Amino acid sequence: MKNENNPSHKAGFVNLIGRPNVGKSTLMNALMGEKLSIVTPKAQTTRHRIIGLMNGENYQIVFSDTPGLVLSPKYAMHRAMRSMVHQAMEDADLILLLTDIYETPEGTAELLEELKKISVPKFLVINKVDLAETQKLNGLIQSWEKSKAFDTVIPVSALRALNVDKLLNIVMEHLPEHPAYFPKDEITNRNVRYFVAEIIREKIFLHYRQEVPYACEVIVTDYEESEEIDRMRAEIWVERDSQKNILIGKAGAGLKQIGIEARADIEKMIDKKVYLELFVKVKSGWRDNERLLKGLGYE
Repeated sequence: MKNENNPSHKAGFVNLIGRPNVGKSTLMNALMGEKLSIVTPKAQTTRHRIIGLMNGENYQIVFSDTPGLVLSPKYAMHRAMRSMVHQAMEDADLILLLTDIYETPEGTAELLEELKKISVPKFLVINKVDLAETQKLNGLIQSWEKSKAFDTVIPVSALRALNVDKLLNIVMEHLPEHPAYFPKDEITNRNVRYFVAEIIREKIFLHYRQEVPYACEVIVTDYEESEEIDRMRAEIWVERDSQKNILIGKAGAGLKQIGIEARADIEKMIDKKVYLELFVKVKSGWRDNERLLKGLGYE
C-alpha cells in the first residue's frame, strides 16, 4: 500500500527477538539514540513489548523490543512474555534475531526452524563482538551463515555503538513502502506512567539480587501534574513478607535509596521537579494470577 501523498515513503515493524541477556534493550536504545528500554546486567529485565519510533521525512521505523525468549516458562507471566515474542515474529516486516558471542546455532535450533517458516527479511545480529577475538568471531559468523536462516549476519557492539549505523542502513534498505503507522511527532507508544514504573523497577534490579527483583512489579497509582512539581505515588508488589522486608531494608534505607535514584532519573526524563512516594505491598502469587497479569498489560 503506497502513501498517495508520498509514494516513496517507507514504514515497517522491525522487531528485535532473542534469548535473555543478549543485549536487545541496549541495541534498541543505541538504534534510537534514546533510552526507552531499561537495561541491567540481569536476565529477563524486559517484560513488555516496547515500541520505539524513528521518524524521517520519507520513513518511519517502528522498532520493537521484546522480552527475552524463555524456553521453559515457570510462571503465567513468563508464558505471556513468550506469547509477546511470538506475536512480534508474526507481525514483523523485518526480524532482527539478536545473539551474542557466547551463543551458537546449535543452542537455538528450535527457534531457527520457526524463523525459516517466516517469509519476511531476517537478520542475525551478533552482539558484544568487542569482547571476542577475531578468529573466534569469524568462526561464529561462519557457523551462523551455515544455518541458512538469515539474509545476512551482522556483528555489532550495542554498548560501543560498533556497526550500529551499518545495521540501521541495512534496515532502511529493506523497509517496505508504506504510510507511517504512528504520528511523526511520537517516539514511542508508551505513556509517562509506564516509564516511571520502569525506572523504579530498573533501580530494584540494580540493587537487589536473587529472587527479589523478579518477584517485583511496579504500578504507578497516582500521578498529579502541576506547573512546578509532579507528584507521583507508586506501589511495588512482591510475593512474600520476606521479600518486602529485604526491599524496604533496615529502617527503610533500601526503599529510600530506590526512591532517591528513581526520582533523579524521572526528573531528568520529564525535565521537572518530582515528589515520589513508594509503598511496598505483598501480592502473593501475582506472577501466576492471570486476572492481575491482564490488568498489568501481560496479554
